[in-house]
Amino acid sequence: MNKRIVIRITIVSFIVGLMIAVQYNTIQNPAERDTRDLWEIRQELSEEKKRHSELLSEIVSLKSIVNEYENDDKDNQAQILKNTVEDLKIRAGLEAVSGPGVILKIEPAMELVALGLEVESIPPDLLIRLVNEIYRYHGIYIEIDGQRLVHTSAIRDINGKTTINGFAINKSNVEIRVITESYEKAEKLYGYLYASTFSDDFYLDNLHLIINKPVTKLTIQEYDGKLSNTFLVENNKGE
Repeated sequence: MNKRIVIRITIVSFIVGLMIAVQYNTIQNPAERDTRDLWEIRQELSEEKKRHSELLSEIVSLKSIVNEYENDDKDNQAQILKNTVEDLKIRAGLEAVSGPGVILKIEPAMELVALGLEVESIPPDLLIRLVNEIYRYHGIYIEIDGQRLVHTSAIRDINGKTTINGFAINKSNVEIRVITESYEKAEKLYGYLYASTFSDDFYLDNLHLIINKPVTKLTIQEYDGKLSNTFLVENNKGE
């Protein structure tokens, strides 16, 4: 009997010791260490709150539209539906749009031109990073070298050329047009891009990023391609 007790105590002690050792090792060597400082965490939290606020605003706007449909007569409902369709066309990129914004230009670095070296295409990954940051900091509509960005747009390398919507963009002079919701947000976008490291990032690829001051009115043309609907199916049947 004493022998069994000793064996059980030994097994329990071994398991407890193993658990303590594993826990200690996890504390000392975490699988993924968070190296961000407090300021970086606060910035990320601030951005998440902004996204949350934007989503809440969108929900309020959609609820308002629903209330209008429910409370108005048929004639008004038809007009509301028409306005909603027009708004969706603008958001989807099927209509030209004007508003306050910022114009960016990407040109070959002066040193590259002076030495007569070959001008390379803008790296797609760098251009994608720039676009993502523009959307993140109040950019709503974007046009790059005449190509309107929509939800199906792809920025990729095809045979050594950077393409948007399947069309190769200019190597030597690319204009990026960005429209924001208001002039104040255009100023904030300008301030962020001007203070960011994007100018240095482009310079490393022998490119010069020019960030112009905000303007009160800017026009972006509509998307001239065909949008594909993966999940929408047209129903031709009547009621």
